[in-house]
Amino acid sequence: MKLHIANSMKMIKIKKLSKLIIYCYMLSAICYMLSGCVTIPVKEPLRVYSLNGTIYYALAPLCDLRGISLKYDTFSRTANLFKDSHSITLKVGDNLILVDQRAILLNHPVDIYQGAVVVPGQFKEQTLDILFKSAKITAMRRTGPLSLVIKKVVIDAGHGGNDPGAIGRRGVREKDVNLDIAKRLANRLRAEGVQVVMTRSSDKFIPLETRVHITNNSKADLFISIHSNANRTRSLHGFEVYYVSTSVSDSKRAAYSAKNTYLNLDSSCFASQSQDLKAILWDMVYTYNRAESIELSRAICRSADDNLAVMVIGVKNARYQVLCGAQIPAVLVEVGFLSNQNEEQMLKSSDYREKLSQSIMEGIRNYARGSLNKGEGAG
Repeated sequence: MKLHIANSMKMIKIKKLSKLIIYCYMLSAICYMLSGCVTIPVKEPLRVYSLNGTIYYALAPLCDLRGISLKYDTFSRTANLFKDSHSITLKVGDNLILVDQRAILLNHPVDIYQGAVVVPGQFKEQTLDILFKSAKITAMRRTGPLSLVIKKVVIDAGHGGNDPGAIGRRGVREKDVNLDIAKRLANRLRAEGVQVVMTRSSDKFIPLETRVHITNNSKADLFISIHSNANRTRSLHGFEVYYVSTSVSDSKRAAYSAKNTYLNLDSSCFASQSQDLKAILWDMVYTYNRAESIELSRAICRSADDNLAVMVIGVKNARYQVLCGAQIPAVLVEVGFLSNQNEEQMLKSSDYREKLSQSIMEGIRNYARGSLNKGEGAG
């Protein structure tokens, strides 16, 4: 009897020991795999959908995985993606996308599924996987030269020639103030390797339509128009920046551009495309440009607030012709009121005009830095 009990206890111990060995082996194997010593195919945790026989991915988690900043406008159903100085614009229902202002035609449209924006597998594989392999932005690109982001800028000195613009009580003419600040800003940009196109570089009258033509044929990245303000209420004073009014229809501008403007984007897929497809593309361009113009306006206003002893009125929108006609991000800077006695005196000062050019320059630099770092916060 004792022998039978002893044998039974021995068998129980063996079973417990076997379980312990198996558990330790499994734990060891798991730790070994987690340490990276075993190659295991890891799939990205993405929701995949099949729509009409085509693989689609949810856009938001796709961007999160790659540290891409995503802004989606529910009204226009347009998504803007930013990272590492790259930008992508896409619109729900369209096959056309803009990648760094280059038009690409997808085989299948961007769509909405279960309330989320989804993109075809082609977009992930041929665009995101190629552009955004790494989630890191190098330090050099964060703080490097402005020309890494902005290659060319159009500077427009308002008025000129037989059009003096506003004239202060002490005789300071807007056209002179505008040109002087424009030249100072141009010199600062050139010093950082940025090409500059000036709509006028002397006291010459340039029609508004000519200024728009120069801008749209420059292949520039930004348009900045310099003006000085005036008002019958002479107590008004301050610094403000305008972008194109939201009341200006992007779709109407797009339809006009599709018919009358050469599509000078780096893409050959539009050589034989319809006017409707071109209009869709231009609509995306104008929507993107307005968003960028707002960002630039805010950056310039923040810089002015930090560096100038002047009231910053802020960012506004308007239907100015040079803004409506521009096919690139465009802002109009009102540096001060010549109708205000104090600001006229300030604008008369060479030192103050130098500070104005410096503040606008700093705003451009901060805008460019923001463009580089938009995706960093999401990574």
